[in-house]
Amino acid sequence: MKPISIKPQLAIFLSTFALCVSFLDKDIRFLLVLLFAVISAAAADSAFTYLKQKRLAITSSSLISGLIIGFVFSSDQRLWVICLACVIAIGSKHLIRIKGRHIFNPAALGIFSVIILLGATTQWRGTYLWYVLVPAGLYFSYKIRKLEIIFSYFLASLILFGGQAMLQKINLLNVFGYLSYFYIFVMAIEPKTTPVNFLGKIVFGTLLATAIFVLTQTGVKFDAELCSLLILNAAVPVLNKLKLAKKGG
Repeated sequence: MKPISIKPQLAIFLSTFALCVSFLDKDIRFLLVLLFAVISAAAADSAFTYLKQKRLAITSSSLISGLIIGFVFSSDQRLWVICLACVIAIGSKHLIRIKGRHIFNPAALGIFSVIILLGATTQWRGTYLWYVLVPAGLYFSYKIRKLEIIFSYFLASLILFGGQAMLQKINLLNVFGYLSYFYIFVMAIEPKTTPVNFLGKIVFGTLLATAIFVLTQTGVKFDAELCSLLILNAAVPVLNKLKLAKKGG
C-alpha cells in the first residue's frame, strides 16, 4: 500500500484535532465555521485553477489553508469575512509567486488581510493544547525537514521572553504558557514559504521569534505573530542564499 503523503496526513490530523477541540469546548459552531472555511478555500482553489488551466481541481493545500483559517478565526466571526480570507489566501498562492513558488503563507496572509482591512477577530482554537500539538508538530517538522526552525524559534523565545520574565521576577516556565503552539507547529513551518537550507532555517526561526518579541513590546494593535511570519516569508529568497563558511575556504 502506498503511504499517505505529508499534506493529507496534516489535513487528517487537523480535522481530528478539530473534533477533539469541539468536544472539549462543547462548541459545535466551531466545526460548522471550520467546514465553511474548508469549503470556501476549496471552491476558491478550484476557481483559480480553472481560470489558469481550464480544469477543476481541489488540492490538499487548499483544504489545509481552510482548516487553519477555521482554527484561527473566532467562531462568531461573520461568514463572508471568513470566505474573503479564504479567497485572499488561495489567490495569493496562485498570483503572488517568485520562480514558480508562492511567497507568503496563504492562510496567514488571508487572515492578516481581513484583520487589517475589516477588524476581524481571532481566537486560535486549541493553540495551548501543547500535549497534542508538540508531538504531532515535531513529527511533521521532521518529515518536512523544518526542525531547525522549531529549535531556533524556541531558543530565541526563551532568551527574549525568558530574559524579560527574569527581569520582572516572573517564573521562567510561564514563558512556555504564552507560546501559541498551533502557530509554531502548523503555520510557521509551512514548507513552501520557509527556507530550505540549514542556516536559512536557523536565521528564520530566530528572527521570527525576535520580530514577535519586538512587535509585542511596542504594543501593536494587530496580530504580531501573523505580521512577523509574513515579513519573514518575504525574506525567504534572501535567506535561501545564506551558506555556512567552509573551513579552510
